[in-house]
Amino acid sequence: MRLLSGSARLAGVTGWPVAHSRSPRLHGVWLNRHDIDGAYLPLPISPADLAHVIPALAKAGFAGLNVTIPHKISVMALCDRIDPRAARIGAVNTLVFTSTGIEGFNTDSYGFLANLRAHGVNPAAGPALILGAGGAARAIAAALQDEGAPVTVCNRTQRNAAALAAALPPGNVLPWEYRSAALGDYALLVNTTSLGMVHHEPLDISLEAANPALAVADIIYAPLETELLKAARARGLTAVEGLGMLLHQAVPGFKAWFGITPVVDDELYHIVSGG
Repeated sequence: MRLLSGSARLAGVTGWPVAHSRSPRLHGVWLNRHDIDGAYLPLPISPADLAHVIPALAKAGFAGLNVTIPHKISVMALCDRIDPRAARIGAVNTLVFTSTGIEGFNTDSYGFLANLRAHGVNPAAGPALILGAGGAARAIAAALQDEGAPVTVCNRTQRNAAALAAALPPGNVLPWEYRSAALGDYALLVNTTSLGMVHHEPLDISLEAANPALAVADIIYAPLETELLKAARARGLTAVEGLGMLLHQAVPGFKAWFGITPVVDDELYHIVSGG
C-alpha cells in the first residue's frame, strides 16, 4: 500500500462534471508504478466557482491540474503565462502552478502527434482532412500545421469550419457532403466529432475512394474501436484509436507535477480502458 506523507505532491483534473474522467486512473497507474509520494484527484468545480477555486488550489500547494469541459477556455483568464501553442489553439488543458504564478498549456496537440507516431504515422506525410471544428479539431489542426501538413476542415456546420480555417491560416474548408469523395486527396483523416461515440449518432462516411496510404485517426475512445476504425482496418488502412491520444497528452503534465517522464505502454492501455 502506498501511503502519503506530509510532503506529498498533489495534482488533479477539474471539469463540470468530472466523474467520467479516466485521468485519475491513468495518473494513478504512474504514481504507483514509480512509488511517488503524491496523489491525483478528481475535482468537480462549477463555472461559477472556477475563478476562486483555481488560485486557491495553487496557494494550497497543488502542483497543477488537468482541465476538461467546460473550463478549457475560461481558465485562460486565470493564467499568468500561456504557452504560445495554447494561445494559438485558444484553449488550455494543463495548468502548472509555480512560485511565480499559474502557467497554461495545451497538451492535446502533443498527445495527438505522439499517438500518431506510436502507430507509425508521419504527421507530415501529406494533407490532412479533419472532421469537426471544435476545440479538439483546433488543437489537432494547429499541431499538424506545425509539422508542415496542409489542413482541410470539414464540418456539418460549414460556417464553423470556415471560422476554424480562418483562425488557423492557411486552413482550407471542404463541404460536409464531399467528405467521402475527396479522400483520395489526403494522407490522413481525423474524426474529432462525437459521431460514432457511444450514445451518439453514427459517422456516415465511406472509405471506398480513400488513398491506399491513408491513415485514419478517431479521437473517440468509447468505444475503443469505432466503426470508422473497423472500416479502415477492413480496407488495410492504418487505424489510430483515440485512447492513445488521452494517454500521451497526460505525459507532459505528469512530468511537470511529479518530476518523472512516464511511459505509455500496453499495461497502461489495458488498465485505463477497463480491460
